[in-house]
Amino acid sequence: MLRMIHSSWMVAFAALAVSACTDTPSRVVHPSSPNRDAVKFWEVTATTRWNERANVLLTLRQPANGQAAASRILTYLSIAQYRAVLAAEAGKNGRTHPSVSAAVGGASAAVLSSFFPLDVSTIESQLDGDLASPGWPGAKHEDAGAGEAIGRAVGSSVLAQAATDNYLVVPVGVPPVGPGFWVWNGQPIVRSLHGVRPFFLTSPSQIRPAAPPAFGSPAFNAALAEVRAISDTRTAEQLAIAQFWAAGFTVSANNRIANELIRQHHRTERQAAHLLAYANAATFDAQIACWEAKLIYWFIRPSQADNKITVPIPLPNHPSYPSGHSCVTGSFMTMLIEAFPSERDRLEAIILEAGQSRKYGGIHYQFDIEAGQEIGRRAAALALAGRLE
Repeated sequence: MLRMIHSSWMVAFAALAVSACTDTPSRVVHPSSPNRDAVKFWEVTATTRWNERANVLLTLRQPANGQAAASRILTYLSIAQYRAVLAAEAGKNGRTHPSVSAAVGGASAAVLSSFFPLDVSTIESQLDGDLASPGWPGAKHEDAGAGEAIGRAVGSSVLAQAATDNYLVVPVGVPPVGPGFWVWNGQPIVRSLHGVRPFFLTSPSQIRPAAPPAFGSPAFNAALAEVRAISDTRTAEQLAIAQFWAAGFTVSANNRIANELIRQHHRTERQAAHLLAYANAATFDAQIACWEAKLIYWFIRPSQADNKITVPIPLPNHPSYPSGHSCVTGSFMTMLIEAFPSERDRLEAIILEAGQSRKYGGIHYQFDIEAGQEIGRRAAALALAGRLE
């Protein structure tokens, strides 16, 4: 099962990356026959188009604080898109109303231009190309200028919210020293979204998992022995899975899965924007909770507890418990399962594979993975009960 999931999504990610790498936006031609060639609304979803453009920029620019920075950018982008959709839909005046897709474009351009100042000209050119495109037949009563103006205003409002979210403000503290504690290498500790204002959590500790097994306990020794056994006998498939999930930003991969499902299931602009906003915000909160736990427990990495464990992927510079990959993937995939229940089996398999990949890489215990998945699912549950409007 893992080989099948890994291979199918790896091919999908590669295809999406290639298709998203062009700076020139695709143009939609007028349909010659409304019955046979008409452009469907799900083929011109601005939300997914701009989401993919954001992921291209993340790959190109590799922002500092990596995964957390990518998650933060995609979260504020998606929230701006969703709020722009709602604002444009509320602006209808008679037969004419602000273009929803133009509102998404305006909001996206505003947010991405702020986060990627070196790419403003490219971003604005992409928006210009979108606005010049004929669009789908149902857009004939839409006012593109009004939509863009609404979107830019919404984007500015969301950027003001981001500017006060406490990102990279709260220090991580000094790691404790002693048996069972993570061994710090003296380099800056990856802080992820530690101390950032959440969207749905009432406090960073709200969904903190119970403490990991005590260092040297039978449960700990068994988990450590499992990682050592994998290290000693690591297969080519396990290595490939470990390397696949260690490459790039997991949040970007998860967003691309969402974009694919949105297209496959013919979701509307509003549905696409709603899903991406809530899924990204849930993942944002999951990382806050994940790092709160990491910096409470400061738990030792497997390769620090047993120096014979080999690590064929980069060893993250932060404590082991819980697994950040599992927090991120558990939250995002749980939101997708809620939106696409028919896809449950393959989305659950992705949660499983993302978690196991870290054990295959020698950097996490099974209890790290399970705690991360639980944080992810609980963060998703809070998002499903919360509001971003």
